[in-house]
Amino acid sequence: MDILTLLKAVILGLVEGLTEFAPVSSTGHMIIVDDMWLQSEAFLTKYVANTFKIVIQLGSILAVVVIFRDRFIQLLGLGRLRKKTSSTHQPSENHLRLSQVIVGLIPAGVLGVLFEDYIDEHLFSIETVLIGLVVGAILMILADLFGAKEPKIVSVDQITYKQALYVGLIQCLSLWPGFSRSGSTISGGVLLGMSHRAAADFTFIMAVPIMAGASTLSLLKNWQYFTLDAMPFFITGFISAFVFALISIRFFLKLINKIKLVPFAIYRILLVVVIWIVYF
Repeated sequence: MDILTLLKAVILGLVEGLTEFAPVSSTGHMIIVDDMWLQSEAFLTKYVANTFKIVIQLGSILAVVVIFRDRFIQLLGLGRLRKKTSSTHQPSENHLRLSQVIVGLIPAGVLGVLFEDYIDEHLFSIETVLIGLVVGAILMILADLFGAKEPKIVSVDQITYKQALYVGLIQCLSLWPGFSRSGSTISGGVLLGMSHRAAADFTFIMAVPIMAGASTLSLLKNWQYFTLDAMPFFITGFISAFVFALISIRFFLKLINKIKLVPFAIYRILLVVVIWIVYF
């Protein structure tokens, strides 16, 4: 495998890493790079290319796990073991619970399973993705306009079960390709009275189990495409997606309370214009 091919894997990983968790829709970006990069390699059949997308998505998921590792340790109950060594008292403050994350996951998880085939067959056209990008951008603008100016919920530890459920219901919008999981859930959280950072943290935490589960199932179905010819391409893309997602998420979380969602909404609309020009 030549250097140019591996460079393509790096670029594709970069696109995935920078866009998977930002509210800009990784699907919209991958539409552009699909024809430019994936379909130009002889060894990348349709099925191998789809497997590659799953692999680089796992790289992005791993970045979230690394960044929120202490939070996941706490959610799994392992963090309590550390606290017992320094104090005999249970902490009095509230904290996000695994059961709240599960409540947030249920609506989109159920609908995703019920309508998976329909979504794959009917909603992955360029036209439907463009609709998702525009409508999602409008929702983000509305969230910034009508969200609380001084939100009461500034940390995920203040989120209630009812709010977790409502965010989970809003996350169902992301089943429409192009809408963006983070775009829908952060917007929903802000409209429910959360700070942008609290909504973003909850979005990323919820994303890990649902995305990891879906990606793992997809990999098991496509295991035969992990050939010796494809492995260097897969590994390079995975590492690239992990590194760039790590950078992107840290940068995003530091800025989200300051820049909010409107700049991302404007970017999405500009992306629609670019895709329209390229394809129509």
